[in-house]
Amino acid sequence: MAVVVGTRPEIIKMAPVIGEVDALLGKGSALVIDTGQHFDESMSGQFWRELGLPAPEVKLDAGGMTRAGCLGYLTAELGRVFAACAPSAVLVQGDTNTTAAGALAANAEGIPLVHIEAGLRSYDRAMPEEHNRVITDHLADLCCAVTPHNHTNLALEGIPNGRVMLTGNTIVEAVHSQLPSTDDRLAFLGSYGMRPDAYVLATIHRPENTDDPRTLRAIIEALAGLADRMPVLFPMHPRTRQAVKEAKCEDLLSRILVVDPVGSRAFLSLAAHAAVLISDSGGVAEEVTVLKRPLVVVRCSTERAESMEAGFSHLVAPHQIASTVAEILSEHQELLARLAKTPCPYGNGTAAAQIARATSQLIELRKD
Repeated sequence: MAVVVGTRPEIIKMAPVIGEVDALLGKGSALVIDTGQHFDESMSGQFWRELGLPAPEVKLDAGGMTRAGCLGYLTAELGRVFAACAPSAVLVQGDTNTTAAGALAANAEGIPLVHIEAGLRSYDRAMPEEHNRVITDHLADLCCAVTPHNHTNLALEGIPNGRVMLTGNTIVEAVHSQLPSTDDRLAFLGSYGMRPDAYVLATIHRPENTDDPRTLRAIIEALAGLADRMPVLFPMHPRTRQAVKEAKCEDLLSRILVVDPVGSRAFLSLAAHAAVLISDSGGVAEEVTVLKRPLVVVRCSTERAESMEAGFSHLVAPHQIASTVAEILSEHQELLARLAKTPCPYGNGTAAAQIARATSQLIELRKD
């Protein structure tokens, strides 16, 4: 079977699935294809090594393209790969251009399609990811829904129950397998001069926050203001760094500790002890529910309502960052105690095994 990835979150979330497929069907059963959508070493390359994965068997070059160019290129290239190797199934994850192109190519070649993390909806048509999700869900032969809410979303769109399976999210396994020991985490914090519960960890990369200079400046100003209260550590995405330069707000970064993107184990170490996280990442919104940390989500909308409903995430506009962080810090110990007792809404850590078994069953059904 073919496992198609192209971005940092896809690599992280697919790693447990690749492991379970190899355990169930034999090592090397998963043909791993990297589309190169994240082509920077800090955003992709280091994760293969860190997650203990072999180098992808097929590597494409989709980095730096427009959305239309990326979808067209990847659909054509993946179609050629699928036609040549005839995989028994194609597995895609999430909502990226890689996901949608993998779905379109599998459909064109008549290959069973499995969509991991199906049924997420923001109902925000301004998000390219929303279109990618809908396209992929409706093409998939098996939709692996993360939560009952996601399962309901699919039913409301007319996707038959027989094509949907409730699995949970592989991020739970990924976090548990990659989180370093307490001693190793504290040593890593020390390398940045940070102490537990005494710093803010921030990541910003979505176009809604980086493409409008006024929005980006408001976010950077908020982070700089928070740095007067406690250190703000900001692993900066390459496209965000370029956007900050274009928005002419580099001067504000002098008050923030800006570092290059870090690996999965390093980021989890930092996230596990941050007083509060500030991010627009969907993956971070899931990770904090495993790590039991509060998150300020800087977005117009979210497809991960479960994280908010459970009390881990707070959806805000840029001008609300400072006041929301202040509110979180005002009740910090009580909040951490409450979150520590709150179950993760994304499953019990068996998603990857369920997905591997269900995919195997789908393949057997298609043979009959």
